[in-house]
Amino acid sequence: MVGDLNDTIVAVAGVGGARVIVRVSGDAALGVCGRVLAEPLGEPARGIYARRIRPAAGLEIDVRLYVFRAPRSYTGQDVVEIHFAGSRVVAEAVVTALLEAGAAVRTAGPGEFTARAYLNGKMDLSQAEAVAELVAGSNRFQLAAAQRLLAGRLSETAAALREQMLDVLSLVEAALDFSQENIEFITRDQAAGRLRRVRQALAQLLAGSIQYEAAVSMPSVGIAGAPNAGKSSLLNALLGRRRSIVSQRPRTTRDVLSGPLALGRGQCVLFDCAGLVVDCEGILDELAQAAAIGALSHADAVVFCVDASKGEYAEDLRVRALVGCERVIYAATKADLVDGGTLLSRLQMLEQRFGGAFTAVSAISGDGLEALKARVDGEVVAASRVAGDGGGETVVLTARHRAAVSDATEDIDRAMEELADGRDEVAAMLLRSAHQSLTAIEAPGGGNIDEQVLSRIFGRFCIGK
Repeated sequence: MVGDLNDTIVAVAGVGGARVIVRVSGDAALGVCGRVLAEPLGEPARGIYARRIRPAAGLEIDVRLYVFRAPRSYTGQDVVEIHFAGSRVVAEAVVTALLEAGAAVRTAGPGEFTARAYLNGKMDLSQAEAVAELVAGSNRFQLAAAQRLLAGRLSETAAALREQMLDVLSLVEAALDFSQENIEFITRDQAAGRLRRVRQALAQLLAGSIQYEAAVSMPSVGIAGAPNAGKSSLLNALLGRRRSIVSQRPRTTRDVLSGPLALGRGQCVLFDCAGLVVDCEGILDELAQAAAIGALSHADAVVFCVDASKGEYAEDLRVRALVGCERVIYAATKADLVDGGTLLSRLQMLEQRFGGAFTAVSAISGDGLEALKARVDGEVVAASRVAGDGGGETVVLTARHRAAVSDATEDIDRAMEELADGRDEVAAMLLRSAHQSLTAIEAPGGGNIDEQVLSRIFGRFCIGK
């Protein structure tokens, strides 16, 4: 919960190694900080100041004060960040001293600095949501998605569509208000045509956006192949630890086994599952196969393993048909069992048979593992559609955003139907609802648009003359 905005709040904003940041926000921020300094702070302008702080008797430390004056600060209030070298114990001493330096000073609640930024108009709701994800992000895919939200690209897109919708709404309502004056502000066909373009843009927004919940989840990559194709050994070699049991007996793996794999541009969850077979021999095989196919179908990419030391690949081709994932990376496993000349010709034959490039790998020697990881990294980036080159304009939608866009689309569809049937008043109500749904992307509950509608009517058509 957000407390009283008149309170001055204090919290440790970051501890990295020996570096500590304590943040203070509120009307009394400068006064509170001044009372714990060894020398006066005065009324500084925006800037960085070197001072000494005295958080406890017998303790003085050198600090740098980063002063941001209202309203040009993160929260819109006076903000002071105290940067110093020290431990968490020293940080707690500084926070305690600040709390004791003023009657209206308290510890900040979770997210309260960002909540104040939102309430003071420094960012919209979708940008505030992104701040938490930037803090929690652990790889490039998560951070890129959060940065796009924070950059306000969704807000800009929604605002442009709201403007177009508001234009139509103001004209429809003007026609209703002055229906007895024989003034035609817009025909129903013209209104429907404009709404159709807005509706198309909303549909494209849904179809072409990244689902944020998927983007911030760690991408998954499965290892697939026929039994005894070297999948478990490859999993262990890529993860750098013994995660899966390795045996010469086929169908040793029954369950889905996974572990985090560090890639060049982030992390993914790498998982191994039961070897796929065309004909299951019992209920246990059927259950293992169903689990494997289900996991692979939801993977962002699949590494399909083929034993390079074999000479016949008819079974592998049939098994390949069971893998439904669109992004498949082919790996010729057990490459250490094949001499160089034979391996080259075998790779060429495999590429012709399977229709894709193969990377020769050996879980024993480690040859080819880095090349395979590089391919996995590339496919994960392509699958995520985040953090890749050329995707900079893609909009990121959370589940809440998608619901708002879907609601607006549905209201516009119904509004066009009402216009076609001559029920302009109902159409106007539906357009107001659609506008409010899009406004909710940036502010909870949407907002009252009466003043905006009236402003459009009086400003454009000189009504009253």
